[in-house]
Amino acid sequence: MTEKKELDGLVVSNRKAFHEYFILEKMEAGISLLGTEVKSLRNGRINLKDSFARVDQGQVYLYNCHISPYSHGNIANHEPTRRRKLLLSKKEIWRLFGKTREKGLTLIPLKVYFKRGWAKVELGLAKGKHLHDKRETAAKKSAQREIERAVRNKTTF
Repeated sequence: MTEKKELDGLVVSNRKAFHEYFILEKMEAGISLLGTEVKSLRNGRINLKDSFARVDQGQVYLYNCHISPYSHGNIANHEPTRRRKLLLSKKEIWRLFGKTREKGLTLIPLKVYFKRGWAKVELGLAKGKHLHDKRETAAKKSAQREIERAVRNKTTF
């Protein structure tokens, strides 16, 4: 029982997405994987850099997500950057299709994790940031850090 608990949890987080995009909405989706992909994912061998999701022919697919080949795999090992089907309901797919048709909105994977033994992807409906937006976000983070540091170092008499 404790071994299963250790396997569940966060595998990878796409921290760059929060720097490059405004995340307007988040949602959870299942991901359709092959056996060697699951084993490689459990070893943490995944890269979400430059990956995105798109609605194609009534289905949502994840593109450019690199899952390294399983080290103990055989000739039937998977292709590292193949497109992977995301598992969502028809209602969610149609809603995402309408949202991504709007100018400047895209689907970005934010996290990959295991939930009750199943691989899940947290998708974010995102809008790209401009350079001045990135500077503003960095300034806010810096100011918040300074405030927290001042509160922590404050001595009471």
